[in-house]
Amino acid sequence: MANTRSAAKQARSSLRKQANNKSIKSRLHTLEKKFLEAVAAKEAEAASTIYRELSAAFDKAAKTKVIHRNNASRKKSRLSARLKTASVKTTPPAKAS
Repeated sequence: MANTRSAAKQARSSLRKQANNKSIKSRLHTLEKKFLEAVAAKEAEAASTIYRELSAAFDKAAKTKVIHRNNASRKKSRLSARLKTASVKTTPPAKAS
């Protein structure tokens, strides 16, 4: 328990921030899961749309210091690489004549 009024106020503030951060992180995890499912299903258009939304969410989370900016950048980079694998169509190689 807090000993002073300012410490009690800080504790209340900390709980509010913790709840907000948890909500944001949960949304990031949900979006990331949806993106990976779309990539696994080779749904390039859906994955691309979700990636744009996810990228913006990572940037906002980094801007408000919910996650570190390098963490956001790293995740965006790795997910972008995954997106490229989903958008590559598997066509048979052309016959050399």
